[in-house]
Amino acid sequence: MARILAIDFGKKRTGLAVTDPLQIIVNPLPTIETEILMNFLNQYTRAEEVEKIVIGQPGGDGLGSHIDEEINFLFKELKRNFPQISIVLHDENFTSVRAKEILLLTAKKSQRRDKKLVDKISAVLILQSYLQHI
Repeated sequence: MARILAIDFGKKRTGLAVTDPLQIIVNPLPTIETEILMNFLNQYTRAEEVEKIVIGQPGGDGLGSHIDEEINFLFKELKRNFPQISIVLHDENFTSVRAKEILLLTAKKSQRRDKKLVDKISAVLILQSYLQHI
């Protein structure tokens, strides 16, 4: 089996998470600057076998989101650049809120201010939710 990679897309930063090859365990990857996302994914998919990329999509309540256009653009770019990998959208409503709640319960005060950590945890939550969905 190959890995499943999740993306918590943001205008500035993007959180990433990935499964183990058996698709049982979810681990965070480093949060990266969004402008280098495609370069990172190119390097990562050369080093690791990835069968699916899951993009978190806010607005599952039908109201849409301010970032929908950018996520749709990313979806199309990933399909074009990685035709051998399945690209799917998955509802990510409230993952950032849940990530902040997790930090509040588990992290030191200085760590709670780290927005990269919120993005990383959000990506893990997206991927865990997707795995439960399938």
